[in-house]
Amino acid sequence: MQIYRGHVLICAGTGCVASGSKKVQAEMANQLEAFNLENDIKIVETGCHGFCEMGPIVIVYPEGIFYCQVKMEDVKEIVEEHLLKGRPVKRLLFRDQMTEEMVPHYRDIDFYKKQNRIVLGNCGFINPENIKEYIARDGYEALAKALTQMTPEQVIDEVKASGLRGRGGGGFPTGLKWQFARDAKGDKKYVICNADEGDPGAFMDRSVLEGDPHALIEGMAIAAYAIGSDEGYIYVRAEYPLAIKRLQIAIAQAHELGLLGKDIFGSGFNFKLNIKEGAGAFVCGEETALIASIEGRRGEPRVRPPFPANKGLWGKPSNVNNVETFANVPRIIAKGSQWYAGMGTEKSKGTKVFALTGKVKNTGLAEVTMGLTLREIIFEIGGGIIDDKKFKAVQIGGPSGGCIPEQLLDLPIDYDSLISAGAMMGSGGLVVMDEDTCMVELARFFLNFTQMESCGKCTPCREGTKIMLDILERITKGEGKEGDIELLESLAKTIKSTSLCGLGQTAPNPVLATLRYFRDEYEAHIKEKRCPAGVCTALASYSILEDKCIGCTACARVCPVNAISGEVKKPHKIDPAKCIKCGACAQACKFNAIVKK
Repeated sequence: MQIYRGHVLICAGTGCVASGSKKVQAEMANQLEAFNLENDIKIVETGCHGFCEMGPIVIVYPEGIFYCQVKMEDVKEIVEEHLLKGRPVKRLLFRDQMTEEMVPHYRDIDFYKKQNRIVLGNCGFINPENIKEYIARDGYEALAKALTQMTPEQVIDEVKASGLRGRGGGGFPTGLKWQFARDAKGDKKYVICNADEGDPGAFMDRSVLEGDPHALIEGMAIAAYAIGSDEGYIYVRAEYPLAIKRLQIAIAQAHELGLLGKDIFGSGFNFKLNIKEGAGAFVCGEETALIASIEGRRGEPRVRPPFPANKGLWGKPSNVNNVETFANVPRIIAKGSQWYAGMGTEKSKGTKVFALTGKVKNTGLAEVTMGLTLREIIFEIGGGIIDDKKFKAVQIGGPSGGCIPEQLLDLPIDYDSLISAGAMMGSGGLVVMDEDTCMVELARFFLNFTQMESCGKCTPCREGTKIMLDILERITKGEGKEGDIELLESLAKTIKSTSLCGLGQTAPNPVLATLRYFRDEYEAHIKEKRCPAGVCTALASYSILEDKCIGCTACARVCPVNAISGEVKKPHKIDPAKCIKCGACAQACKFNAIVKK
């Protein structure tokens, strides 16, 4: 066996690949060969580290030196200085934004300090296309334990005792869901993974599939043993080609080693795993619509009961969980329910992975213990707001969730706290907004998404969301009228209580949450015909500050409708009757003399 004195871990998740990590990897191989180090240093292609803002990421072991935003041109210096001479390349180290100090080690970076990486524990540290690296980190030990030391009932009891709740949105107790499927009568049962990650800005499941696919496979196999299933499906969106490729490789490798297929670990347990590529319909995140899609039918939800646990895929009892839920299972079985239940809050155990995006300095994936506050996630892990602007709100749970305002920043992250605040955990998207965000436009944006993604099967969702969207569009265009707010509230409550599936039942959430915390912005749009954030173009106005304008004519030259007049070297003016509010003048002005109100 080849022994190496060092390893170079290069992130090959989608984010880093998009930033050029494949070129970095190729150049690293070239430089190692050029310096005769190819037998001393091993390159390891890993999944996502989570710190997407800093990609491409390269970590050198055994020192654990963390290099960020590495370009192909930097590779020779890393090899020559660090790998040959033992001198880390300081200019490529992470630099703390507050102190400006260089932080050489992964574990000391603020982005990772408060994280508790369980689901993401292997992501960024193993080659996801090499099953031996997963096994070297105790992979498949939990499956072996379940099959050789535990009965299916004991497995379910362990998952129940852990307090694990579904990480895909609703937070239903996982062990109880498995119990329903086990108790259901049927000659054939299915285990299904919902990897149809449709929330805008969400990429938690994708990163697990790309960085640690065997964790999902092992979790699904344990679930299959627990409920009495011999076949499973992974429903993954076709827009995740890298995730699909690595799943295919992982499944093939597991079969080759006898970890999938017939008589696993000599226990008599058989398990076959299939991949079904989805076409990207948001509604297929709802389990009955997902099942319909696997069957080759249009992805539409159906009335429940019967629930999938009793009548699911092809009419057989089926259990549906998402990627993150299944990825927790091997850890729970291996380490015990007490270990897992010891983390989190009374009713929300373990950790949750969030996709941190929007107006936050450190974007990426963060896995935190349940109960951590939003303030800690946004300002300590996320590093605060871009350009140090004022925090306004955070949208949690994607289009199905709600916004949390500044006064609730110290709210602990758990299922019940978020619901009481008018939001929900959802799959884990966190979109941070600053003072320049219009909350009415935000509600319109999310409702527009859910309205387009509605399957149209039930009238409340199909027609109700369209009427709500029309009202919001009128308000953002300055055409709002008295009674619109009350009508929005009435429609929202009706849609929530009468829609067929979770898409319609949660579609009004962003509207209700923004009305709850930012009602004054709706009133300003309707009564004053003014957008407080200056975002809604129809309500905006541009003017030139005379004391700042030097008459350079840059604004006048770019105005497409000749709305700006004035003499050279003298203050200019904007004719509001001609102005189309395109903003070209403000972009062209180098003296900040043009303001938008």
